[in-house]
Amino acid sequence: MSVEPLKDQQTGPAANGADAAAAPSWRPVSVRRSGGASPQVEKALADVRRKIYPRAVSGLYARWRVIMVFVTQLIFYGLPWLQWDDRQAVLFDLGARKFYLFGMVLWPQDVVYLAVLLVISAFGLFLFTAVAGRLFCGYACPQTVYTEIFMWVERKIEGDRLARIRLDEQPWSWRKLRLKAAKHSIWVLIALWTGFTFIGYFAPIRTLGADLMAFSLGPWQWFWLLFYSFATWGNAGFMRESVCKYMCPYARFQSVMVDHDTFVVTYDYERGEPRGGRSRRVDHKEAGMGDCVDCTLCVQVCPTGIDIRDGLQYMCIGCGACVDACDQVMDKMNYPRGLIRYTSGRAVAEGLDQKQAKRRLFRPRVLAYTGLLLLLTIGMAWSLFTRTTLRMDVIRDRGALGREVPGGLIENVYRLQFMNTTEQPLTLSLRADGLPGVTIETANGQQEVVVGSSANALVPVLVRVPAEGLEPGMHDIKVEAIAANPDGRESRVVEESSFFVPR
Repeated sequence: MSVEPLKDQQTGPAANGADAAAAPSWRPVSVRRSGGASPQVEKALADVRRKIYPRAVSGLYARWRVIMVFVTQLIFYGLPWLQWDDRQAVLFDLGARKFYLFGMVLWPQDVVYLAVLLVISAFGLFLFTAVAGRLFCGYACPQTVYTEIFMWVERKIEGDRLARIRLDEQPWSWRKLRLKAAKHSIWVLIALWTGFTFIGYFAPIRTLGADLMAFSLGPWQWFWLLFYSFATWGNAGFMRESVCKYMCPYARFQSVMVDHDTFVVTYDYERGEPRGGRSRRVDHKEAGMGDCVDCTLCVQVCPTGIDIRDGLQYMCIGCGACVDACDQVMDKMNYPRGLIRYTSGRAVAEGLDQKQAKRRLFRPRVLAYTGLLLLLTIGMAWSLFTRTTLRMDVIRDRGALGREVPGGLIENVYRLQFMNTTEQPLTLSLRADGLPGVTIETANGQQEVVVGSSANALVPVLVRVPAEGLEPGMHDIKVEAIAANPDGRESRVVEESSFFVPR
């Protein structure tokens, strides 16, 4: 006996008004004792093997998808080429262990910001899903964006849905070979440019371009260029909806993050059923029919091949293609738009209008996610903009804890580890405090230290204290470094240490 997950949510007539955000239900699926698979398993395997040919569609949401493709790819392809103070504006230099984000330089010690960023992303995901389901998947997910790009190329070369189906069913010919070769050539070029841009975030892209033209990339650069290019070509060109349906974990746990008030692509079964074909001259209300003419265009345009009329399913990526297709059919039939629309399951079940449904979006979980997200974002932004640009660690010289020197002084040796996170050199003035008459100077007798831009410096220093009146043992002291920043602000860092007085 095995089990098979049903659709995560049922909003169709079969649900009889059941909660649209109910948790996935399970039922036993019998397997033939002879070893053959059950009809349900056979159907699932057939769905995996079936190639989907989405039909092109125009409309409001199709335009938004195009806009999002342009916006996301303008950022992705263009950001590495921006310059900031004679360097790449955004560069994650793993070799030097520095992350450059415009005017900010982050070091390995700033990994806490990465942890906070991950937490912010998690709460953002919770909030966005609670409000609008998988809307991110339909408009901004890299898998969706590159699939849209590759499908646009495919339609321009091979034609729309029926033309592509006929071409794939035809035996190989010169025309078919030419079309397929042209399509894959453009796909490979897009994939290679995408892979090149990806590694351009981790190595200076201008130098990378010259090295690529000279075929002098390093082994890891070649690996990531080819790997990311192959992943783009394979995912967007071949796997497409399979990534969204079978590989993406977001699809699986979406059902526990939405509820009856979440706005998702929804079929209004109260208005659409019973469905069926009819002439525009027929009064379908008198004939006892719903508004759905059963044209199946909503299925033909769906990039994952589902029928939204069966209820919201985890495979739905919320792209709105079925909304555009259905609205066009409603216009031709002179019916009101919105048979398929972005709304909540409660709005359909209880007959709420859009304003009433939107008011229910601001429920406790959404407000809680919003509050936590704002607090974390403001806190991280404040921490980043107020963080000190100078860091110092005081390291005692374990080889010589303390010694007497001429002049009646006790001397301890330390090493000061400085980190300058600005992109200008800093001149530091050193001071010590905590004991009477304490002085500090570098090994060459200076009380100032120069630390280069975005650099570390390890400086040996000598701390001396008059021996008169000092008790043997360990005494607390403070070491202070002061720097005047180019913008006029003063950076000051103080670290505590101990001073040893021998017997």
